[in-house]
Amino acid sequence: MKLDILVIAAHPDDAELACSGTIASHIAKGFRVGILDLTKGEMGTRGTPELRLKESAKAAEILGLSARENAGFKDIYFLDDEKHQVEIIKIIRKYKPEIVLANAVSDRHPDHGKGALLASHACFMSGLRKIKTFLDGEEQEAWRPKYVYHYIQNNYIQPDFVVDITDYWDKKIESIKAFRSQFYDPNSQEPESFISSEGFLDFIEARAKEYGHSIMVKYGEGFTVERMIGVDNLFDLK
Repeated sequence: MKLDILVIAAHPDDAELACSGTIASHIAKGFRVGILDLTKGEMGTRGTPELRLKESAKAAEILGLSARENAGFKDIYFLDDEKHQVEIIKIIRKYKPEIVLANAVSDRHPDHGKGALLASHACFMSGLRKIKTFLDGEEQEAWRPKYVYHYIQNNYIQPDFVVDITDYWDKKIESIKAFRSQFYDPNSQEPESFISSEGFLDFIEARAKEYGHSIMVKYGEGFTVERMIGVDNLFDLK
């Protein structure tokens, strides 16, 4: 199955928090979008790996994803090394995405910046024919995504471009709330975490409004680029 966009995320819920509005808007336009979660988030303060996999499946259903996989890397301890790069290359070659959306280039959680580098390196390496990978016993063809963009997470980063997600804000929030174990619940007996505070989703909305305001819409999601964006038509710019 070929995907148009593959979102690579260090943890389940990274994609939902940072770019699910963009995901939903592109699915509505007819593009095929999938998510690769690198870990099961097993080092998180709340929930269990099993529960987070169920929540991931629910969020995938809400967004209408064409595919969602979990690489099973070790939360916190995964590295940007050959072993992990090869596993991501296999997924890239499996789905052949034109665009990859990856973690923020730097952030509060060290896995986010690390995941950004790992995804970026794997995208380049996936295009090298001399790196051999196999799926179901058959050698995979080399494939390099045309573009790698990085979504913005907790820390403020000046975006290189902003996507209007106004019409998909409710879908974004619904997908985030699929991860019930992670966010505010007055009846939960689990310890409070950085993202489970009552005001955290207010922050998510405020950030979306800030980025939206920058392009004169209600809600937006920001991204950074790895190389200069070019256009052949000035009317493509808004």
